[in-house]
Amino acid sequence: MKFKAHLSFSLIVLLFASLFSCATTGPGGERDLILISTEQEKQLGREFDQQVRAESKIYTNEQWNNYFNEIGQRIVAVSDRKDLDYTFTIIESDDVNAFAVPGGYIYIYTGLLNVMENEAQLAAVTSHEISHVVARHTVKRLQQVLGISLLYQIVMGEASSDAMDAAIGLGLNIALSGYSRDYEREADQYGVFYMEKAGYNPEGALGLFNEMQEAHGGASDERSFFENIFASHPETQERINNVEEQISQYPREVLSRDKNHDKYQQMKALLPQ
Repeated sequence: MKFKAHLSFSLIVLLFASLFSCATTGPGGERDLILISTEQEKQLGREFDQQVRAESKIYTNEQWNNYFNEIGQRIVAVSDRKDLDYTFTIIESDDVNAFAVPGGYIYIYTGLLNVMENEAQLAAVTSHEISHVVARHTVKRLQQVLGISLLYQIVMGEASSDAMDAAIGLGLNIALSGYSRDYEREADQYGVFYMEKAGYNPEGALGLFNEMQEAHGGASDERSFFENIFASHPETQERINNVEEQISQYPREVLSRDKNHDKYQQMKALLPQ
């Protein structure tokens, strides 16, 4: 399908004027102009979710689904974005992975659940992914890649099914392939902030880094993207240092919170091995 190469100047002015109310302050505090409204983001999220469910084996254990949802909703309650109906889904797969897509859809793989050792680590992963949604990282990346012409059609409800399919495919690729260093740093920072605010021990974030490094020290081409971002290399060490510095600012009573190791181990025993 061909899209108009250019929009008229007056149309661009009208578009930006009408959408300025969509400007949002992300977790990092910077002002961003989001060309996709919240309702349209929700619709995109539903499309993404349908695609994920069509291509994945969803883990249906009720205890685990309730457990994951309770942790997720507890973090959402203290986040800076409560205008979405967040859902938390477990995918049955040996892949060590987790990701989020627009609209508040958070996914985690049983392979990753089997690697972690306590509830604080699960809260850290969940909070990190929620932070990507709060900051609209996938939406921002879609804006950068798709450009204003296609975004105009999506915003105005004029996008064809082919264009929508392209946006869905690109969005899933972004979520699964990862974000820029700045986006990951932002998700690290606010992931720790949100999990602590929700009552979890923020040291779970460091524990997650350690577990990933110890369990997956193989060659980078043998690991998923999620494993690679926690692998031992300079960028990850920088992230660890930043998280350590952030956590060091919390008082002793926060860092002595129970990480719920025993409860997590009981839940872990229910997982497919």
